[in-house]
Amino acid sequence: MLSESEILTALRDCFDPEVKLNLVDLGLIYGIETTPDPHSTPKWPRQHVKVTMTLTTQACPASGLIFEQVHNRLMAIPDISKVDMNLVWEPKWTPRRISEAGRRQLGI
Repeated sequence: MLSESEILTALRDCFDPEVKLNLVDLGLIYGIETTPDPHSTPKWPRQHVKVTMTLTTQACPASGLIFEQVHNRLMAIPDISKVDMNLVWEPKWTPRRISEAGRRQLGI
């Protein structure tokens, strides 16, 4: 079974195209939930992954691209059978959510 850490590592391949920083270090990923998917085909232990995330603003013009990146990146992992994304606005994203690595990359 994939761990939350492994899924977050995969999501580091997904970037906000406006900020040029991955979604994890940008602080947009709020949570990862995994559950076994007994209905998956083929029938090996595959997982249903739910990603709770936000965007930098509610009017983010890149939202569709960001959701598509997350979905496609996770569905490329053979152990994942289904991906759901839960978009939330609370707690509100602020630049304080950017990781130290992200701050270094952005030069802030």
